[in-house]
Amino acid sequence: MKRVREQGLTLAFTALLVAALVGQALTGLASYNRQAADAGLPLMTLLRYVTSSQFAVDVAENWQSEYLQFLLFILLTVWLAQKGSPESKPLDTLGRESDKDQKVGRYAQRDSPTWVKAGGWRLRLFSRSLGLTMAAIFLLSWLAQFIAGRSAYNADQIQDLKAPLDWAAYAAAPDFWNRTFQNWQSEFLAVASMVVLSIYLRERGSPESKPVGQPHGSTGVDG
Repeated sequence: MKRVREQGLTLAFTALLVAALVGQALTGLASYNRQAADAGLPLMTLLRYVTSSQFAVDVAENWQSEYLQFLLFILLTVWLAQKGSPESKPLDTLGRESDKDQKVGRYAQRDSPTWVKAGGWRLRLFSRSLGLTMAAIFLLSWLAQFIAGRSAYNADQIQDLKAPLDWAAYAAAPDFWNRTFQNWQSEFLAVASMVVLSIYLRERGSPESKPVGQPHGSTGVDG
């Protein structure tokens, strides 16, 4: 039970992810089969649907926008601040910060990660590992959206007796960019709302909120 408590946040969100994917698969299949029945086309099984380009593109386009949101937030909060927001660093700590602040070099601690104590290229890589990993996942998810989106789009084109698009044509097609931008704008809105609303509103006990009695103007203070 101790281990479950210590990993509770990850376990809860993993369970929510699985539940949401199952819900998306079941409702997506029902919607597809309804449209297929109306058009006189064969119905899909659940297994065939979850391995189809229709399902893959919907999942990938959401994942890539989420990882883009985190990537930009991680990088922009290094250099940009928002007075009064707990989502921002204090106004006097912008930038990469000193070795002392980051506990690297001669300021490394006994229990610091191994690559921190090793220094050199390993320290430089580890110092940017979170952003690099988020960027890699974002690009791979976006690539998956592009591949699955082209396959789903061309399936509709062939069904309507129209010519399918090659890779270059689909990269410039409104379908690809509409799918992309409609997810990006929602992520940017969510982050901006969180940054601004957390200046004036509180959630007692949450590390994403300032302490309830903290002044609105305090910056970079967690609950």
